[in-house]
Amino acid sequence: MQTDPEAAILSNYQVNTNTGAGALSFSHVSDSDQYGKPGRRENALLLVVLLLSVLIYAPTLRWLFDRWTMSIWHNGHGLFIPPIVAYLVWQKLGALRHLPREGSVWGFALLVPALGLHVLDVGIHTEILSALSIIIFMPGLSLLFLGAKRTRGIAFLLFFLFFMLPLPLGLTQGVHLVLRDITAANIAWAIPKMGVPIFVSGTLIHLPNAKLLVADACSGFSTLYAMTAVTCLIIHVSPHRSRALLVLFIAVPIAILANTLRSIILVLSVYWYDVEILETWIHSFSGIVSMILALAVVFWAGGMMTAPPLVKKT
Repeated sequence: MQTDPEAAILSNYQVNTNTGAGALSFSHVSDSDQYGKPGRRENALLLVVLLLSVLIYAPTLRWLFDRWTMSIWHNGHGLFIPPIVAYLVWQKLGALRHLPREGSVWGFALLVPALGLHVLDVGIHTEILSALSIIIFMPGLSLLFLGAKRTRGIAFLLFFLFFMLPLPLGLTQGVHLVLRDITAANIAWAIPKMGVPIFVSGTLIHLPNAKLLVADACSGFSTLYAMTAVTCLIIHVSPHRSRALLVLFIAVPIAILANTLRSIILVLSVYWYDVEILETWIHSFSGIVSMILALAVVFWAGGMMTAPPLVKKT
């Protein structure tokens, strides 16, 4: 059986008769356009670009990992942001598979400045600028390979990656000071009610057997940063809008309360035992427990404990 070459060519094109004056226009239809799935060449090209991107950003990714795993006081939550985003993006794209996959050249409008920022950071070695460029790079990559419609569907999740960044101390020093003062004031109010003699001057705590300082690590900023990230995620995905608004209002007080309770327990432990208890595992473990409890309360308040799947299929 012979196939008409002209018919074979036209089978790969859509005919548009709504162009006015009876004119016809043709647009190419690839396998990915017909079925909403990427072709093998598209997948191979995307895989190559992803591997090259990992190689380019390898030093930055190593720096981020070091910051995430430094201690519970230094952006420990950032370690969980990339896998959470990857999972939610995978779910969301599954729900958007019916949309055509039409790459957009507008992706270069983000990719070029992102790579420029990375190159700049290679010269000045701040690392944080290179990490920030990843947040710009990912939406650009999505536009280039997935197109505007699908990128719009996962835009929030891509920019949610911002919360994996360790914030420079110069930007957060004021917040640290405020949180330290709040913690010290709460300790000064609560401890005497338990029959413990105490004198608080600024962020310096005087006990009969020790002097303690509410330092940046004990300000509760890490818990507050993690709570902010969780709050934004809950507001975005929660099916209960009233509960999402509740979370918005209680997140900061819960973070401060959790850190205050932890600090009070540590002060009492020093009074009852010795200041050396702060050099044991109890100090770090108390921080982990307070953060977990605070996040659990926020998840419960947001209705996420019994919520349906985070990404609804549309």
